[in-house]
Amino acid sequence: MIAVIDYGMGNLRSVQKALERAGGDARLVRTPPELSGAQKIVFPGVAAFGDAMEQLRSQKLVEPIIAAVRSGTPYLGFCLGLQLLFEVGTEDGEHKGLGVLGGKVVKFDFGPELAAQRLRIPHMGWKPDSLEAGLPNAPRHRAGAYAYFAHSYYPVPTDPSIVVTTTGLRPELLLLGLEGQHLRDAVPSGEEPGRGPEASWKTL
Repeated sequence: MIAVIDYGMGNLRSVQKALERAGGDARLVRTPPELSGAQKIVFPGVAAFGDAMEQLRSQKLVEPIIAAVRSGTPYLGFCLGLQLLFEVGTEDGEHKGLGVLGGKVVKFDFGPELAAQRLRIPHMGWKPDSLEAGLPNAPRHRAGAYAYFAHSYYPVPTDPSIVVTTTGLRPELLLLGLEGQHLRDAVPSGEEPGRGPEASWKTL
């Protein structure tokens, strides 16, 4: 069973339908008992960082999600679903995240060089992936593939070696994928599921 975290926000049904189309047994999960039997976890994220964490706490899902990821349950997070894995989010103040990964989620700050390219916040549009070198678990099908983004914040990991894929906008790279001790699946950040090309379906 694939648990789709239902925290009362986000595009839950579109993600569930996408997973079912890819052949998965996807179910919306709101409580710790429902999460306990999950073989995989998917967290679709559309909300403010602090609001989402408050909702997870009210549903008593914070510790079960952390425990599941640390036990090796594959986790796929879209946009905020990835960002919440980090220690701190800075949207409308500082908010404690799940803390599975070290680092902060911060707002884009386009300097003069990038501002001259007429970049806007929120960042929206299609961007190609770039695989980071030397990572055996990088999703090769994503090399050069396009993903759609709609976000104003991005994660800055304490350990940059966990980055698998990125896309453009240096020095503030748009993080597409991570790998780590407790993360077995690619984890897109900012990418909108169900709207992408073939590479998105291969990721699912």
